[in-house]
Amino acid sequence: MTGIKSGTLYPLLIRLEAQGYLEAEWQQPVASGRPPRHAYRLTASGRQLAHREAIASDRPASAAGRLAGGTAS
Repeated sequence: MTGIKSGTLYPLLIRLEAQGYLEAEWQQPVASGRPPRHAYRLTASGRQLAHREAIASDRPASAAGRLAGGTAS
């Protein structure tokens, strides 16, 4: 778990997809009665960004803040 609330997480995922760092696709439910869900995958650009951010910071929360457009603490 990331500890990020859905009201923060989903806008972040949408922004990263719009910037070309993620691909999204709808997946059909495995069990009947369940809704379809969105699955996200890093693109090549997303993997490069994640690698750069991992190197730049040894604190995951700081890297996540930069990805979200916030300031690192």
